[in-house]
Amino acid sequence: MPTALLLENLHPQARQILEAAGFDVVTRTGALDEAELIESLAGVQVLGIRSKTQVSAAVLAAAPDLEVVGAFCIGTNQIDLHAAADRGVAVFNAPFSNTRSVVEIAIADIIALTRRLTVLDKEMHAGVWNKSATGAHEVRGRTLGIVGYGNIGTQLSVLAENLGMSVVFYDTAEKLALGNARRMDTLDELLETADVVTLHVDGRSGNAGMFGAKQFARMRPGAIFLNLSRGFVVDYAALRDAVLAGHVVGAAVDVFPEEPKRKGDPFESELRGLPNVILTPHTGGSTEEAQEAIGQFVANKVRDHLATGSTNLSVNLPNLALDQRPDAHRIAYLHRNVPGVLATINATLAEHGVNIEGQLLATRGELGYVVTDVSTLVEPAVVQALAGRPESLRLRLLS
Repeated sequence: MPTALLLENLHPQARQILEAAGFDVVTRTGALDEAELIESLAGVQVLGIRSKTQVSAAVLAAAPDLEVVGAFCIGTNQIDLHAAADRGVAVFNAPFSNTRSVVEIAIADIIALTRRLTVLDKEMHAGVWNKSATGAHEVRGRTLGIVGYGNIGTQLSVLAENLGMSVVFYDTAEKLALGNARRMDTLDELLETADVVTLHVDGRSGNAGMFGAKQFARMRPGAIFLNLSRGFVVDYAALRDAVLAGHVVGAAVDVFPEEPKRKGDPFESELRGLPNVILTPHTGGSTEEAQEAIGQFVANKVRDHLATGSTNLSVNLPNLALDQRPDAHRIAYLHRNVPGVLATINATLAEHGVNIEGQLLATRGELGYVVTDVSTLVEPAVVQALAGRPESLRLRLLS
């Protein structure tokens, strides 16, 4: 019976799906540090995490039984994807499941900041009645600048237009503009145009520190800033300076360079106490609906990978969408992408009298993945011959 270790309060759907598939499931409420994680992964085939647990090369090296990591979130920068691929460990995430939740909190933040609801709320709780329209605006007619026009950015673009906003966007990749959104040629052009700037970039290392004092200075005086993407992309000391100077009149931040590992741990940030600044504890995608959808999506991917060898939508291995064939025996072979591997596999099978019923190959950079269905049980000599080759990374037999 395969064992799954699920950390960081994953939705119960994840456990239910894996237990129904025959997994022995162990759950832990918080994240684990490296030493704790290494100790906990002994004999574990599946690891389920969110954003706090760091799956380093050292963790992967110490977990020979691990076959798949499920990231029950969008980002995967907390996982050493290259080291995982080298050890044949598939990684799956949930790139779409919480998109709507993030978009909705972005819209809520934009309206709240534009109407200065945080300031009014604080004064009212302090017993101060300050009925005034000063500094409060409609979002209709204002310009939203979206940095990163991916799954979240595009859906936000559509909803913002429905509220009457004009939308401009900047992305380093070529993206189709939806509705009346306009692409900006440079980030500076977007910053000089937008009344509201919102970041929706991914966690690649090249995005670290991309937004700092220079970018805040380029923003229009009186603009609003949101970061619901990654904490390490923004210089928050520079944001604090811009807010205190009145150049940025409102901000919403959901992600931070260093975040507490467990619920209830103390939180420190230079942004605490600033006027018209909304701080949320990395909950942009944390709605009950999104967490249920993520739990279902990633758990199904993990289950299918172990049952069929399918790597469809894996973020680090060549992608093959595979169904289960109960009438065949399956060899799932991950290897270095070098010439002659397919010929070697087929020659080895032929030498042992094994008839091939179906075969699929996919490559991804330095990796190749061959899945072969055969009509008879695979002898240990075949496994030894293939797994012992220098280009071999991982071989799994699936019946």
